[in-house]
Amino acid sequence: MKPALLVATILAAFVSQTYAAESYTLLSSHTYPNFEADHWNGLSVWRGKFTKTTGNVVLDREAKTGTLDVVIETASVDVGHSTMNAVLKSSRILDAEKYPTINYRGKSMRFDGDKPVEVIGDLTLNGVTKPLNLQIDSFKCMKSYIYKRQVCGVNVFGSFNRADFGVNVNLELGFRPEIKLAIQAEGLINNE
Repeated sequence: MKPALLVATILAAFVSQTYAAESYTLLSSHTYPNFEADHWNGLSVWRGKFTKTTGNVVLDREAKTGTLDVVIETASVDVGHSTMNAVLKSSRILDAEKYPTINYRGKSMRFDGDKPVEVIGDLTLNGVTKPLNLQIDSFKCMKSYIYKRQVCGVNVFGSFNRADFGVNVNLELGFRPEIKLAIQAEGLINNE
């Protein structure tokens, strides 16, 4: 093989490896969807989280796109109040028995330079699927000294109207339907 062709082949291989799509598995122990919901039209705000989440992310930094698949166990909801947890899991609100998972599928991402800034996707809750875009306000990747592989961390947020997903309980009493969602997540690279 001629030296110039050999160098070109090596460079092409390096570039394809450097910019190949990266696949990450979300670390369940570091990924918690949090939410805020109104109580009595501003009397107070209830905050909670889901404690069991799995998922995968694919990032293609050169193409400036990516996907996100998240599965949340509905029955893992926790607002720090056992009676309210039972109400949230009941058929009145999340119906965890009928709908054991809440799913978010990010079909694409919007980048600003080299960083993703928005996930464009759909939320499936109570058997209803609606568009929901998530804003990314922080994103960082680094080599983990614990896992000996690259890990990326992200903080995303968005909001939705719970009535759009059939969760109408207490709206007639003046409860606001907006749910604010914030998710901190960390993902461990698969292909390193």
